[in-house]
Amino acid sequence: MRLIRVSLIRLSLIGLAFIASLASASPTSPVKGIDYIALKLPQEAKAAPGKVEVVEFFMYHCPACNATEPDIAEWLKKQGDKVEFRRIHLPYDGPNDPEAHLFLTLQALGLEQSMHAKVLKAWHIDHLRLKTDEDNIDWAIKNGIDKAKFVDAYNSFSVTAARTRLPKLAESYEVDNTPTFIVNGRYLTNPVILSASNPKMNRNELTAATFQVIDALVASVLKERSK
Repeated sequence: MRLIRVSLIRLSLIGLAFIASLASASPTSPVKGIDYIALKLPQEAKAAPGKVEVVEFFMYHCPACNATEPDIAEWLKKQGDKVEFRRIHLPYDGPNDPEAHLFLTLQALGLEQSMHAKVLKAWHIDHLRLKTDEDNIDWAIKNGIDKAKFVDAYNSFSVTAARTRLPKLAESYEVDNTPTFIVNGRYLTNPVILSASNPKMNRNELTAATFQVIDALVASVLKERSK
């Protein structure tokens, strides 16, 4: 199953809702259906008590995801103890997607954080196309990962099972493009949604607006809990 990157139907509905509302988008006071959507079926949030889970769906080869990395790092510095952040790799080529396979293997080895920037560098600076098992194994060895350990994890039952579940997981979160952010397993926002209601914004402005929406949704979740 190949996941489409942009849902034209969703964008059309968002555009119609925006026109019908006759209101300007306000990322600091986000409006459902314009600045974000509520998932039809809320997903389990895995944050520690007192924190709000924020999930980024991304792809290693995605230029927008790579460009957003500094913004994510800066945003996380400002969150303190409010947010628990994690990533899920959107399976571009379904359950056999090699990029997602690499991500899940690094995750299984406890190397996701230390190797994340290196994989992005391989794709976007070194222009390496990690599109096969051999590409992934060769990259891992060249980056100091023990070959036997990497191959064992790469072929393990847990990684295979997680890889098989990814397309259904993405479907459950209603994700069809990257980068996309999920707040508390309930709310979805991304630059594509915001571009529909803010057509004059450039990429940097859309990224900033996306994080403003995320901040507002996190604050809303925390306020709701305090009642």
